[in-house]
Amino acid sequence: MAADLVAETLDVVVVGAGPAGLSAATRAANAGLSVALLDEQDAVGGQIYRAIGRANERLTEILGPDYANGAAIVDAFVRSGARHVANASVWQVTRERSVHFLKDGKVGSFQARRVILATGALERPFPMPGWTLPGVMTAGAAQILLKSAGEVPCEPPVLVGCGPLLYLLGWQYVRAGVPIRALVDTTRHADRWRAKRHLLSALRAWPFVSKGLQLIRTLRDAGVPIYEAADDLHIEAAPDDTGVEHAAALRFSTQGHAHRIEANLILLHQGVVPNTQFTQALRAQHHWDDAQLCFTPVTDPWGELDVPGVFVAGDGGGIGGAQAAAEQGALSALAVAAQLDAIDQATRDREAARHRATLADVMRIRPFLDSLYRPREANRMPADEVIVCRCEEVTAGEIRSFVALGCLGPNQAKSFGRCGMGPCQGRLCGLTVTEVIAQARDVTPQTVGYYRIRPPIKPLTLGELAGE
Repeated sequence: MAADLVAETLDVVVVGAGPAGLSAATRAANAGLSVALLDEQDAVGGQIYRAIGRANERLTEILGPDYANGAAIVDAFVRSGARHVANASVWQVTRERSVHFLKDGKVGSFQARRVILATGALERPFPMPGWTLPGVMTAGAAQILLKSAGEVPCEPPVLVGCGPLLYLLGWQYVRAGVPIRALVDTTRHADRWRAKRHLLSALRAWPFVSKGLQLIRTLRDAGVPIYEAADDLHIEAAPDDTGVEHAAALRFSTQGHAHRIEANLILLHQGVVPNTQFTQALRAQHHWDDAQLCFTPVTDPWGELDVPGVFVAGDGGGIGGAQAAAEQGALSALAVAAQLDAIDQATRDREAARHRATLADVMRIRPFLDSLYRPREANRMPADEVIVCRCEEVTAGEIRSFVALGCLGPNQAKSFGRCGMGPCQGRLCGLTVTEVIAQARDVTPQTVGYYRIRPPIKPLTLGELAGE
């Protein structure tokens, strides 16, 4: 342990142990570079392959073959000899490539010749009336409980929103024997019509389309009620025996017909977005991706930012999924290895051609998915009474009132009402605040911008900081 905490210079430091980080660390180590992979979990795998090393046969069967495929990536990493620093919460990465982390209550740091950020994705905020009630959580959080501890709901949940993960979790619950009260999909006919423009490209990625159809077929065969084109979402509250309010029912409408489903557990999801906390803190250039409705860092074809020596691989640079992330991690590692003279450019380009071909194949489905599951404006920019910043309990109406008083962007919103200044550092409200302000000002999200992220990215005490 002490050796992990001693500051030293390494060739490569990788942040994040999902498919992108594992692939990058493996290829860099195989090139003979000194590599450390830092991750805040106790085992590698990231969110996609969480706890893959200790999942039993039954859990692996429930989670499906895509999850099981992570074992090969983990095995390759272990064989590479790259150092794994587990339970390490990275709280700062500097433009000079100094990586600071907290582990077991102590701070440590590495000085890296190159840094590869593989920080993955976050679930998109889904603000609606009642979304802060006990009994409401994200589908991703529910899936983490299933992967890490084999935990499933004790009561039938309602799954609400759009996107592949919603159907994947439902499919996994069915395989685990968990009854599902309903799946309420916000995808409308107009979304399907828009996605048809990308149908030819999607059909070229038929294995992905086939998987999606199988998920839906399994849910229907299991008798799960599926409501489509859901609108006017509202979570009702009811007091428990102690008087504390919790989720009691979901209200919504489909094609003008009102519905109400009683449920104490409601799982929300409307896609994932890049985790840009580190790239924003580095003051790297970002642009608003209108296809994925989020900010993404600007990189070169190898994933390098406009901050020299710092790379982004995987979903942190734009949502592509696990297979794409693994290929992007390898590409970044090849670029790093060539820059550090561990391989020549001919070797880099020869290997990169294979990874780029695979990457192009797995990304064929992306335009179709981005169009089909594009979150509706009403579900991204809620009514005035809905809380947007959960940490500081700031509503959408308050943000709009800030704009009326002259607020131009998220950073000024902090001064007006502490929006984005809570423990989550804007992760749960950042995109919503940007879009609400952009809508109120009638300008683009690019014009409005994002929060100015500052370290520490993850909380640490003054005592822990002084220990460095």
